Amino acid sequence: MKSKSTPFDWINVVLMFLMMLACFYPFYYMLVYSFSDPQLSKFGITLLPKGFTLENYRKVLTLPNILSAAGVSLLRTGIGTLVTVLCCSLFAYLVTKPMYGRKIIYRMLVLTMYVNGGLIPTYLVMRLYHLNNNFLIYILPSALSAYNVILIKTFMEQLPPSLEESAILDGASPIVRWWHILMPLSKPILATITVFAAVNQWNAWFDAHIYMTDSSKWPLQYILYRYLTEAQQAAAMLEKDLNGDMVAKEITPAAVRMTVTAVITIPILMVYPFMQRYFVKGIMLGAVKG
Repeated sequence: MKSKSTPFDWINVVLMFLMMLACFYPFYYMLVYSFSDPQLSKFGITLLPKGFTLENYRKVLTLPNILSAAGVSLLRTGIGTLVTVLCCSLFAYLVTKPMYGRKIIYRMLVLTMYVNGGLIPTYLVMRLYHLNNNFLIYILPSALSAYNVILIKTFMEQLPPSLEESAILDGASPIVRWWHILMPLSKPILATITVFAAVNQWNAWFDAHIYMTDSSKWPLQYILYRYLTEAQQAAAMLEKDLNGDMVAKEITPAAVRMTVTAVITIPILMVYPFMQRYFVKGIMLGAVKG
């Protein structure tokens, strides 16, 4: 039976709409500002771009090493996400099976969520492994995540054990059972982990800041971060500059910040529509047992 809407329901709708607007408007403002003329937008913008232009993107995308940095970011996102999903799913599968020391290994993994070695010990360990200025520094440290393993493990434990038992009767090895049975059945949670890993890899820049001195291996986010820092320093200099004609021809620091943020944000946002149908289902099913 269809019930009547109560004032409480309408209040909920209004509150949810306001929350949605509060989340959506910063992204919309960023896009509108990045497509606006820098000299017009600095006086404020409304709902539409002022003096629509792509000049902001042209200037940001013509920065030195920007194309090679974009390639590094795409490469680390693709390889890093694949390695993370494979390692976490295989480890989660193994700790669901009876083996010697399984509980100790699993608890040691969970312990890493609460205890961190710190920046200096981590740096010394990576240097001893000769990972400084090595592309693998982007891949190996994030290959195994305790949080991802917990989600995948709890999801796999809810699958019918009879499916794997029938494969055992047919002589399938553990790796075959993991790859051909558990992996296809775990698509919802694996899609969720894929989103987490891809976002983490795409947004990462601090590891390049710490471990990379070779500029040819800097990811896009780190180069744009450095450019943002330079833009902020330039803003202080522009305030003291008395030559108005020269300033009017340049991109403003605010336009730089908005455009750089858009360049970083838009590509990863395009991943969500393809994973959306798996995302909520994977999180809910993978977290039932906790």
